[in-house]
Amino acid sequence: MKRIRISRCGSQLLAQPAHRRPTCPSAAAALQSNFTPHNYRIQSRPQSTAAAFSGSDLLNAQSEAESSGGARNRKPPPARAARTASTSPPQSIADLTKHRSPRPERAFGSAKLAALRSRLSLPQRFPLQSLARTLVHPSADADPDFNNSSLSILGANLLSYYTTEHLLCNYPRLPMPVVFAAQEAYIGPKALATIAGEWGIEAAAVPGEEVDPGLLQFDRLRSGDDVPAGLRHHEAPWKWNITVTHKILANDEFGSSTSNKNPQSLRGQAVPLEEAAQSFVRALIGSLHLHLGRPLVKRFFRDHFLSRHLDVDKLFDFRTPTRDLSRLCAREGFEPPVARLISETGRLSRHPVFIVGVYSGKDKLGEGAGSSLDEARFRAAAAALKGWYLYKPLEFTVPSSTEGEMDTSEWIPNLVDCGEVIV
Repeated sequence: MKRIRISRCGSQLLAQPAHRRPTCPSAAAALQSNFTPHNYRIQSRPQSTAAAFSGSDLLNAQSEAESSGGARNRKPPPARAARTASTSPPQSIADLTKHRSPRPERAFGSAKLAALRSRLSLPQRFPLQSLARTLVHPSADADPDFNNSSLSILGANLLSYYTTEHLLCNYPRLPMPVVFAAQEAYIGPKALATIAGEWGIEAAAVPGEEVDPGLLQFDRLRSGDDVPAGLRHHEAPWKWNITVTHKILANDEFGSSTSNKNPQSLRGQAVPLEEAAQSFVRALIGSLHLHLGRPLVKRFFRDHFLSRHLDVDKLFDFRTPTRDLSRLCAREGFEPPVARLISETGRLSRHPVFIVGVYSGKDKLGEGAGSSLDEARFRAAAAALKGWYLYKPLEFTVPSSTEGEMDTSEWIPNLVDCGEVIV
């Protein structure tokens, strides 16, 4: 069987003619043991004596070694066996020439990576190779050993954990729909893409081995193309069993079932800039956790995420606040709420204003103003519900503050509310 010759593959091939493939099993085994995951791709090598082997050469060498007796039934060394099990050689020339990431050693000569590390105030012990890997999306490099898919999964879980404990410890009475909305406001796809833009991340036009490692690399979605199925956000039809409890148990931290939970499933697919930017931010959090530890990651999360102002009271959307307030008072043993007119002006004019208060016995629960009595009563009941749900304890501790030897915070039990009003 003749070896397939590649006439043109751009600048990635060597000018020297390829050596012949080995014929003996021992030489084939030695050739296979010298190949790393990056060597499975067609690359230019600076040494003049280096031989350029194509993907078909490697496959033919392996098949000849197996057909000649399996190298005398000898088992490969443990290190080689682990390497061949984790990474399989490509099956086509298109896989070899498509979407390569820059070599890890090129990170030392990238001014953009050094500037990004200084801009984020990261310590010098944080390696530039890991920072460069966080910028490689699976759509730009399908090899999980060189893209940010695994780091992105770890970073997403850490961001979800830190954000959830912050919200639930600060506001223990928040309804779950508001918690979902606050989660998306802090660490949602649009929020992470905005943060990446504020950090000064620049995206490469086309991914490749010759691209600067300090650029965000991904296969850019062209104008007019369809978004991948894992990134589509469609309004699900109403179903009787899609409840808040179902969203807590079956969906993600945003209460949505359409978000992509496995970034590696997007390899080989064109993605929008927002997806690549959020994968970088999540991968950076995961990489910081692995290299620098939990205390620095928590400080980084506080400085770059929790420092952003969020009006939680703007996330509420009451449909029947008067009925919800009546049920809340009945559940807590309060007197039934009564709406009373506090003041008014211009009743017979075109723009009247009424101020109504909601009272439970002698305690005023809320107050609202409107152009009619019903609107003012509606807003007063909504203000009373917000006053209940936005309760914030004076002292509290988050669970992650007492973990590890470096965290010496004394644990203060948090308030665990019985939940929102079930209608």
